[in-house]
Amino acid sequence: MTAQVRTSLREAQRLQTRQRLLGAALAEFQRAGMAAAEVSAIISAAGVAHGTFFFHFPTKEHVLLELESREEARMAADLARFVATPHDLAAVLTKVARLVVDLEQRLGGPLFRDFLGIHFSPTRPKRDEEWTDHPLIVLLVSEIQKARDLGAVHADVNPFYSAVLFLLGVYGALSTTPAGSARDTMLRELIATAVRSLEPR
Repeated sequence: MTAQVRTSLREAQRLQTRQRLLGAALAEFQRAGMAAAEVSAIISAAGVAHGTFFFHFPTKEHVLLELESREEARMAADLARFVATPHDLAAVLTKVARLVVDLEQRLGGPLFRDFLGIHFSPTRPKRDEEWTDHPLIVLLVSEIQKARDLGAVHADVNPFYSAVLFLLGVYGALSTTPAGSARDTMLRELIATAVRSLEPR
């Protein structure tokens, strides 16, 4: 067996172990929430040694960062497919809100709240990130910029701040209001308000 083959086998095993740990950790987070999740339960479910968890994820917060990275990439890919078809900015904002609602439903309430919490946590492990490290934000900024260039958005609009403020509004609505007609109305109003605030005057 060549050194290259041994290396690729080790890498495949490492990725497989990481994936098992991630799945076990997310299941435990869904059950108990991140703060109450027991690392011992995670390693038992994954069938690995204690130190293996910390090799792959130095803290429980690192599990959420991995989830965040994967889910942001998934949502950005979905949005990229959407914007490849004819659309206006209101449709883009509606799609973004729908993607986040779908994420909440996929993760479940407790894990979704942990997912949002890591965005704003002062103990977030990655402190040197740029907004360009977040593909959903990058794509939303690009769509607002394109709309501004076409004259559909006021010339003084800052696409970055507009994108971030919109996402904060969506996150706020989902984290403070239970699913139902009141929240649906809140999201519709949030989208309508965002569109009005961006329109040329």
